[in-house]
Amino acid sequence: MSVLPVGSGTGVGSMPGTDPRIAAEISVGETEFAFLPELPARGLGADMVGRAAVLLVDMPMDVAPSGYRLSGRQSGLSRRARDFLSADLDAFEEAWERAGLIGTDRTVKVQACGPFTLAASVELAGGHKILHDEGAWSDLVESMAEGLRVHADDVQKRTGAKVVVQVDEPLIGRVIEGSIKPLTRFNIINPIPVQVVAEHYDNFITVVDRPVILHDCSSQVSWDLLARSRFAGVSVDLAQIRTGDLDGIGQLLDEGTEVVLGAVPGTAPDKELAPEQVAANCAELTDRIGLSRKVLAEQIVISPACGLAGADADWATAALTLCGKAAGGLHADPTSV
Repeated sequence: MSVLPVGSGTGVGSMPGTDPRIAAEISVGETEFAFLPELPARGLGADMVGRAAVLLVDMPMDVAPSGYRLSGRQSGLSRRARDFLSADLDAFEEAWERAGLIGTDRTVKVQACGPFTLAASVELAGGHKILHDEGAWSDLVESMAEGLRVHADDVQKRTGAKVVVQVDEPLIGRVIEGSIKPLTRFNIINPIPVQVVAEHYDNFITVVDRPVILHDCSSQVSWDLLARSRFAGVSVDLAQIRTGDLDGIGQLLDEGTEVVLGAVPGTAPDKELAPEQVAANCAELTDRIGLSRKVLAEQIVISPACGLAGADADWATAALTLCGKAAGGLHADPTSV
């Protein structure tokens, strides 16, 4: 049984503008697999990392001259992030109810900065990255898991929908290889072995108690991590998949893992893009791997390549519509492209 609504389109998370009602209306109106929009244009506390200030449990965050930093007490950042998230949830619930979807058997996706990218981006009180301290990043993984469980519960109560959690981990490959830049060259940040990351994520997924998908739109997707852990799916940028990635994604698809393929540009292209072309680009991937195209019908959701924060509202709407049409075509007949 599918965990994700395969044959549908969805968004990665970020949307343009600052009005949560407009973003929610687009998400609910243009995607069968709707997602809670994020609006980073609102500034501190609304971007991927700052939004975590309201999700972390008992780990307050604040702003320092060098960026985000853990704090000993609740801060203005925390209040700001909480206000943004509250407005987003209210707008989404309103759009969901207006569409007549309350209590239906639909699936909603929520997104959050993954704990390892967060640990590589946020500082401890002394200025070191959280990733520098194993105890600190272990606590952060647990804190984020509990916060996301509560967040997903809230979304489920508001909508009556099944909730899937997406963790955004663009730095996970660098965390595993040990290439995150430290405070100084004398304070080395050690690599975290992939098996250790996988074990922490398996515990994380247990606490969240919902399907969790890993989103990584970088060119350094850790297929080994995905093979070792209990993620329900993976979300990747189709254009970033190189020959060296084919075995990794091929193994996942062969094992039945569901994949969100970022196959639509995040900003408006110079030429009109038809659903048939998007579908053909996805089919080319399975042909390169050597898998039957039936996986396109049974295991694929289509999304923009990465977030839509750099788009305008017209392209955000068009892109999400395009994702849905392309995915629907593949679901109906994957051999037609």
